[in-house]
Amino acid sequence: MSLTSDPIVVLVVDDDRKLTALLRIYLVRDGFRVVTADDGVHALDLVAQYHPGFIILDVMLPRMDGLTVCRILRERSRVPILMLSAKVEEEDRLRGLSAGADGYLTKPFSPRELIARMRAILRRTTPQRDGPVLEHGTLLMRVDRHEVSIDGRPLPLTAMEFKLLQAFLESPGQVFTREQLLAHVHPFTEAEVEERTIDAHIGKLREKLADDPVHPQYIQTVRGVGYKMPAGQPGVQDARSDTRVPVPENDGAERGGGVPGVSVYRHGIAGRP
Repeated sequence: MSLTSDPIVVLVVDDDRKLTALLRIYLVRDGFRVVTADDGVHALDLVAQYHPGFIILDVMLPRMDGLTVCRILRERSRVPILMLSAKVEEEDRLRGLSAGADGYLTKPFSPRELIARMRAILRRTTPQRDGPVLEHGTLLMRVDRHEVSIDGRPLPLTAMEFKLLQAFLESPGQVFTREQLLAHVHPFTEAEVEERTIDAHIGKLREKLADDPVHPQYIQTVRGVGYKMPAGQPGVQDARSDTRVPVPENDGAERGGGVPGVSVYRHGIAGRP
């Protein structure tokens, strides 16, 4: 059965028609509804028509390759994407994940392995009910809605970027190693993924946040260790930094009680430095 009461529509994009026919049998048997495309342009048309809840996307496609399709989709949607490829090199996997894919599966594979990988991705990307709202300055995350905004403007993120940002917002001031972040975004049931993929996603996340690389407000690099989100609200002096940026005196009162060094849930305190 599918993870929700209504069958999830899965779009399978691959020019190997024998493979798509085989995947259709297994996916339908597992409770999914399946539509297929054999080229990238047709895939985009079907996305607009069916609004799938999951996309299985081959890298090598006629008319438009899978990486291009993935990038276009990421400008429009956060639908989970699992990329397929016969290429096994690390750089190929990095390109796929950097394009916005939520997972990467190399051929050959078994249909059962693919479905297990799909369900793992769906578990971590499906919004949880009654989740908290996390804040860091003007950065706001509504966990239950799987929405992020900054300065009041929506901020589209991939599923991995969302999970990474959630980890930082839930534990401001905590230094995360790449291994810890990797464990946060990938269930242990998934195949091993290189720690370098975290650097690629952190880079994309920083770009979307328009974070100042010299004086970052959101994600700082801790040399030789990993990454962290500063414990203080943006613009407030961090006791471990020599950089002072003035803020209005009433900034704390307007944004949650004026307690420096605290990232606030709407219904509780997430953490202290």
